[in-house]
Amino acid sequence: MPTGTTRIRLRPANNSRVPFWGQLAIGLFWLAYVVFGLWSDSGAQDYHFLHWVFLVFTFVYLGYVLVNNAPIFGTQSYLEFTPGYIVHKNGLFRPKQVFAAENISALELRPAVLRVRQKDGEIYALNLREVKGKMRKTRFREQVREFAAKYNLPLQEVSPTATA
Repeated sequence: MPTGTTRIRLRPANNSRVPFWGQLAIGLFWLAYVVFGLWSDSGAQDYHFLHWVFLVFTFVYLGYVLVNNAPIFGTQSYLEFTPGYIVHKNGLFRPKQVFAAENISALELRPAVLRVRQKDGEIYALNLREVKGKMRKTRFREQVREFAAKYNLPLQEVSPTATA
């Protein structure tokens, strides 16, 4: 039996200057440096306890990189169509954006963005380049059309121009 919600998974927005594998490599190099520092000259320096502090920070950094970029705790970036709401979650450490149907004045569906116009004049642009796969993109467009029709919202669709 289908539920009243439909969630579309988004790929994480790669807006960091260092890609995921680069961040992971930095963390692993940092880990190797700290471990080799622990093995060499143990107790010969007064600040040997700093190696243990940096080891803890290394694990915290690696955990942050993994949690922020990999779906360890489930889908963290998604668009969801619930009864009466559009919910946008852009990652684990970011708050949800909730758009109530009664507060939406218009929807504008472009090839790379969904613009949500609020009745108070605010405009929110949701990046559709994060939607994975051709089937998810078509399903997403169908859900936007159904949501607009169900709540009598004006929907303006701008199709991509065909360049020859």
